[in-house]
Amino acid sequence: MTRLLLVEDDPTSRNFLLAAAAALPADVEVAATVAQAYTRAARGGHDAWLIDAQLPDGTGVGLLAQLRRDGLEVPALAHTAARESDALDALRAAGFVLAVSKPLSAGAWQAAIRRLLGPTRAADRPSQPSSESPSGAAVWNAAAALAAVGGDAANAQALRALFLGELPGTRDTIVRASETQDLPAVRAALHRLRAGCGFVGADRLGTAAAALHATPDSRDALRAFRDAVQRTLEGG
Repeated sequence: MTRLLLVEDDPTSRNFLLAAAAALPADVEVAATVAQAYTRAARGGHDAWLIDAQLPDGTGVGLLAQLRRDGLEVPALAHTAARESDALDALRAAGFVLAVSKPLSAGAWQAAIRRLLGPTRAADRPSQPSSESPSGAAVWNAAAALAAVGGDAANAQALRALFLGELPGTRDTIVRASETQDLPAVRAALHRLRAGCGFVGADRLGTAAAALHATPDSRDALRAFRDAVQRTLEGG
C-alpha cells in the first residue's frame, strides 16, 4: 500500500487531510512539527511527503531543504492557507512538485496526491469532484462542510466538534498577540485558523479571520473577529 507522511499542526486540518488521504487508500503517518517530520521522514519508507508550509518550529521549505541535503528524494507536496500565486510559485521554486491552497475538497486533495505519486503509484479509487467553499455571511455553511468530506455527515460533524474544541484557545492566542502588537504571531495563528474554517464551513469566522489577517493592527477587525468567534461557538 502507498505510504504517505502528512505534516500538519492544526488539528482540524490534520484530521480532514488524514481521512481524505487514507481513503485513497494509503497508509498515512502524521507529524505536527518540523522536528517530528524530520525524524519520521529520515526513517524512510514513504512514497510521498505532504508538508504544511508553516509549522510551529519552522517552515515547510526549510524542512524540505534539510531532507534534500540529507539525500532524501521523496516527492513532496506543499499545502498552505495562502492563495496568492506568488506564494504558491515560491513553494514550487523551493522544490515542491505541487503546491495547493487550503481549504480544498477531499476530491481535490486526493487528485493532488495522485498527481504527486504518478500513474505507477496512484490509488485506483476515483476522487470526488472538487468543490470550493463559497464565502458568505452565514455562521455555518453546511453544504460546503459536507462537500469538503465527500458527503460524509458523520465526518463533517466530527471535524466541527474538533474545530469548536480548539477555537477558544485559538481566539485567546490571537487576542493576546494582538494586545502585545505581535503581528507575525497574529498572522501565523490566523493562517492556520482560516484553513480550518474552510474545512468545516465556518464562513462568517473565515471572513472575519481573513479581514484581520489583512489588517492585524486594526481594532475594528479584531472586534469583528471576536464577535464572529462568539457567534460560531454559540451556533455550534
